[in-house]
Amino acid sequence: MMRPSFATFAPPAFVLGGASLLVLGNVALAASSPWHVSIFVVSLAGKYLAYAILALALDLVWGYVGILSLGHAAFFALGGYAMGMYLMREIGTRGVYGNATLPDFMVFLNWTELPWYWYGFDHFAFAALMAVLVPGALALVFGFLAFRSRVSGVYLSIITQALTFALMLAFFRNNMGFGGNNGLTDFKDIIGLPLHADGTRDGLLLATALFLSVAFLCARFVVTSRLGKILIAVRDAESRTRFLGYRPESYKLFVFVLSAMIAGIGGALYVPQVGIINPGEFSPANSIEAVIWVAVGGRGTLAGAMLGAVLVNLGKTYFTSALPDVWLYALGALFILTTLFLPQGLIRIFARKPAVTASEIPAAKERPA
Repeated sequence: MMRPSFATFAPPAFVLGGASLLVLGNVALAASSPWHVSIFVVSLAGKYLAYAILALALDLVWGYVGILSLGHAAFFALGGYAMGMYLMREIGTRGVYGNATLPDFMVFLNWTELPWYWYGFDHFAFAALMAVLVPGALALVFGFLAFRSRVSGVYLSIITQALTFALMLAFFRNNMGFGGNNGLTDFKDIIGLPLHADGTRDGLLLATALFLSVAFLCARFVVTSRLGKILIAVRDAESRTRFLGYRPESYKLFVFVLSAMIAGIGGALYVPQVGIINPGEFSPANSIEAVIWVAVGGRGTLAGAMLGAVLVNLGKTYFTSALPDVWLYALGALFILTTLFLPQGLIRIFARKPAVTASEIPAAKERPA
């Protein structure tokens, strides 16, 4: 068994340490201090870490199995909607219409009963469970059909993009019961705590950092195990792996479902920190943007995907204020320069070890399970 190395614990330590410093800067330092961290920065950091969870999930399937999913935003958004439904139920009688049973948008649309699929979302534990199970179930059904039919490459990418686009169109419909194009918003509390209080925001940042760390360790355990070697063998030589007696579609399906569940939790942590979830989160552009995070940070490295998500979104925030007219060009230039001069991503600046290649994978020497 491979021993845990510095590379295993360094990213979680950095994430948790950085998040803790931001929280300390917010609660322990006076607002007049130059080192004081505003609650805006805390919430922004929480949002970036939620994006990093999505990037980590995408890197797991793209970097190690070669599945270029252009629809991972769908799993992220489904997790977000599960949490948004719970937060809407938490509003209770404090909504505009004061209806304890129906969310405001349902009252506005003259709905008289709560739809059956909203039952149970008045409990946090149920919503958290759904944030994992719903994306996982969708990935299981989609992946079973796609991998069993041996759909791969650009065809699989197009189908995943069609999946998230179809969900976006469905969630735009008012009769779906998810708020239509306005989505779900005006959240008040989470597990009884005021959502806009500084302490709650600090707690959400720490929770996001903690889950990102756990997800990283889980993903690293998978990719450094014997299972991970088989996954990389599937990525680099699927036909050869099949010839050796493995069933690549089973390995692909397992990782695809695991990745979707991680992305769903990322969405569930994202929504209370940004205060809204709407069908725009299903947009194919969001999925493509996640691919850019992974490519810029370093595909097939896990830590690089997390780094790429944070840096690209940090650049996006900076460029939109400093260069409002040309910020898209600035981000495009960043992507092009990284691709030209750092084809293995920004993480290679800090890592001495080269990227995992097919020659390193002894899968062909392994005995079939």
